[in-house]
Amino acid sequence: MSRKFPRPIKRVVIKIGSSLIATYKMKPKIAHLRSLVQQICAVQRQGVEVVLVSSGAIVLGMGEMEANERPRELAQLQALAAVGQTVLMSTYSKFFKENKSRCAQVLLTWDDFDNRTRYHNASNALQAMLEQNIVPIVNENDTISTDEIKFGDNDRLSALVACSIEADLLLILSDVEGLYDLTAGEKKLFEEIKEITREIEGIAGGTMKKQISKGGMIAKLEAVKIVTQSKIPCIIAHGETDQVLVRILNGEKIGTLFVEKEEKMIARKHWISFGAKPKGTLTIDHGAKEALLKGGRSLLLPGVTAWEGHFKAQDVVIVQDKDKEELARGIINYSTTDLYRIQEKKGKLEVIHVDNLVLNKR
Repeated sequence: MSRKFPRPIKRVVIKIGSSLIATYKMKPKIAHLRSLVQQICAVQRQGVEVVLVSSGAIVLGMGEMEANERPRELAQLQALAAVGQTVLMSTYSKFFKENKSRCAQVLLTWDDFDNRTRYHNASNALQAMLEQNIVPIVNENDTISTDEIKFGDNDRLSALVACSIEADLLLILSDVEGLYDLTAGEKKLFEEIKEITREIEGIAGGTMKKQISKGGMIAKLEAVKIVTQSKIPCIIAHGETDQVLVRILNGEKIGTLFVEKEEKMIARKHWISFGAKPKGTLTIDHGAKEALLKGGRSLLLPGVTAWEGHFKAQDVVIVQDKDKEELARGIINYSTTDLYRIQEKKGKLEVIHVDNLVLNKR
């Protein structure tokens, strides 16, 4: 029986990790990349738009510069990324030309999603490329990225890209076949998962392994949460499965399918929860926690017991309880300086309005 998607797949975001791009000698996997591009061009001809989120710049830069170990210094990593990105794009460009198609380089940082204006600009640029049958090849801009603006892995980046262009599917190609159930003492692949529970997250934590790329299954599940909250299904599959893209779009049950949520989180709240990078943390007392969890309540100043970070008014912050469990994220009405100034006031000042507060669904 074939796999059924909730709607026809007309636009897909594909994420491919470094372990599928580079050999152990840190050179491009030519045969695999050529096959992937052939598949992308084949589905393009069938009317499917494709965005490719590709890792690999740093590892290919290491291969080009004959570096045996990944450096720790940020500037050295940035230099390697600059070298490796040219190798990556020249490889892709060659293969797309062989298939009479075009690709384009798009380099992003978290700032491009954190800032709403830049978010819309990036989204519009991607849409324009797709309208011209150009395949955008997206990567984190490692050459200028610092810890403050890095995604940390391209799984999250691919999810945010999928949401920004309203994709019909996110396909994460990895070096594993999907998510395995190891609880019964045997290795069994989950064909479909409707909800990511704590139990599922626990299973994922046990399937992580060291590889060239930074992300593990936990990072992939975070990406799944982002897209499914935006009514986009996600599949995690092995990238070297023969004709993996074509077969998945034809309905073959390859990999693990994560089903989209029935209700779509509205765009503003989705951005607060996933797109914006939190600038600080508020700790609240038990009474405020109970009020928030009931829903429909703003966060008031008397319930805030402590805060960390350097934020300004209208920044996104994390709201946590005394045990440091994340409860919500929201747009704060006050800066760090303001909170120190008003903390002795007895009035019930509104720290985060209910309309700018998103309870944790992570």
